[in-house]
Amino acid sequence: MKTKQRMRSIQLLFLTLLFSACAAVNAAPELDNIQHKAAIIEENKGFMATFSRGDAAAMANLYTADGALMPTHSDFVKGQEAIAAVWQSVFDAGIKQAKLETLEVEGEGDTLYEVGKYTLYSEGDKIADAGKYIVIWKMEDGQWKLHRDIFNTSLPPTSE
Repeated sequence: MKTKQRMRSIQLLFLTLLFSACAAVNAAPELDNIQHKAAIIEENKGFMATFSRGDAAAMANLYTADGALMPTHSDFVKGQEAIAAVWQSVFDAGIKQAKLETLEVEGEGDTLYEVGKYTLYSEGDKIADAGKYIVIWKMEDGQWKLHRDIFNTSLPPTSE
């Protein structure tokens, strides 16, 4: 009888340890995603500050060396020089400020993806565009950089 009780105690202890280990393993990625989201939110603060300065070359430097931008109504824009040209055209169109809202960040290692919303403002804090985006981030030279950046408007089409 004591042997059966001892075996049940050992089984109960084993199951408790097993469930605790499983819970710890499942909690670790969630913690990583929280840390990743915080890191990307910080990177986006830099993006928004650079954007507000209207510095197209600095904007392009936020992308990996082989980064690609996929803006609304456009094909792939590849490489930092071409990306700088796109951002310059945005600034030339009178866009003064960008606000980013990170909704999701997931990934591991040196690759993350972000899903979010953006709002672009012209002079006088007038909303010029609002939409959604997905960015694939890559760690390059110890810094998170935009690797693939696609965005499109949520505003209805305008008739011309």
